[in-house]
Amino acid sequence: MARAAFLAFALLAGCAQAQEMAPPVADFVLIDKSDRTLTLYTAGRATMTVSGIQLGDAPEDHKQFEGDERTPEGRYTIDYRNPNSAYYLSLHISYPNAADRAFARAQGRSPGGAIFIHGQPNGLPGADAGLRMPGDWTDGCIAVSNGTIALLWNAIPDGTPIEIRP
Repeated sequence: MARAAFLAFALLAGCAQAQEMAPPVADFVLIDKSDRTLTLYTAGRATMTVSGIQLGDAPEDHKQFEGDERTPEGRYTIDYRNPNSAYYLSLHISYPNAADRAFARAQGRSPGGAIFIHGQPNGLPGADAGLRMPGDWTDGCIAVSNGTIALLWNAIPDGTPIEIRP
């Protein structure tokens, strides 16, 4: 019985290691808000899919204004990274683009900004062991576990295009 338990543990440990293997460098990122997935692509081939992403408090529809707590939709770029954010690592999404700014300006409003893919809040107990805030909780960002953002940090270079679909 002890041998069977050890073999089961060894198999599970091997699976956990396989899931945490670093993906190749991505040249495109696809976020599907309705499926709650983030997929990395390299040379047109999906190389990693993360499920269970967390979005803004108001996850449906495209972000239009500062404070609407929606996650943007459309084509943007990962344009810089912040290792010292209030969340465990963060990759900046180039929202708002020119069309986003023009729409908000026409309404006499600000489009907002500071949209990132990031980990969990710094200081969240258990976050380094995979615990996450419950539900959708960001102000429009895309949140993943700390282990996942560490993989994405190394796999997504600055300048990578990102598409966020409804």
